[in-house]
Amino acid sequence: MPLSRRMTAELFGTFWLVFGGCGAAVLSATFPHVGIGLLGVALAFGLTVLTMAFAIGHISGCHLNPAITVGLVVGGRFPRNELLPYVAAQVLGGVAGAGVLYAIASGKPDFVPGGFAANGFGDHSPGGYSMASALLAEVTLTFAFVMIVLGSTDKRAPAGFAPIAIGLALTLIHLISIPVTNTSVNPARSTGPALFVGGWALSQLWLFWVAPIAGGVLAGIAYPALFGEKRAAAPAARPASPAPAPAE
Repeated sequence: MPLSRRMTAELFGTFWLVFGGCGAAVLSATFPHVGIGLLGVALAFGLTVLTMAFAIGHISGCHLNPAITVGLVVGGRFPRNELLPYVAAQVLGGVAGAGVLYAIASGKPDFVPGGFAANGFGDHSPGGYSMASALLAEVTLTFAFVMIVLGSTDKRAPAGFAPIAIGLALTLIHLISIPVTNTSVNPARSTGPALFVGGWALSQLWLFWVAPIAGGVLAGIAYPALFGEKRAAAPAARPASPAPAPAE
């Protein structure tokens, strides 16, 4: 599949992740009387990945996340020379998803951007968690997420079930960490909303690049080291047969 088509798939998939997941948070989480709450937002993010994995997994691999792409590169599953094109497509998709969401949300007369599902720490953490807590949470959860991606897509794993495992993993990650950082584990997902919020969201965006990328790198190192296939040792060379004695 040409790189341009795979980049287009990544752009579209990341658009869907940000539009769907952040859209659930911005438009539906606190809707009067029937809001979907934290559980609904967590499910929304998981469903975006699950649906896109089935839709474009066979085209681009459905990374939708620079941390996953980095983890796959470090783990030897993805070519290094395609890292930057994939990350660029993912970031553009995240910005496009946030842009369409902003255009829809701003159609409400009393719309105020507020947090706009941006990620933050300290005063901008939903639960008031510190920068250190946010950093540890994002590194740990991204590490676990990329380990699940690497494991469920391993050629030894049952075929066809990876999208379910990955989608449920992202749901669980959001159930854990929405109160801490609003859950990133994905720099592209964080960048889109931050551009529309500006100010504090942009000033804190560095953490939501550094921590997920670090988690992805650690997983890319750990999975092959812990669970990679062991190559069979080459058989020992047999000693050469003695040359026949010369005939007398």
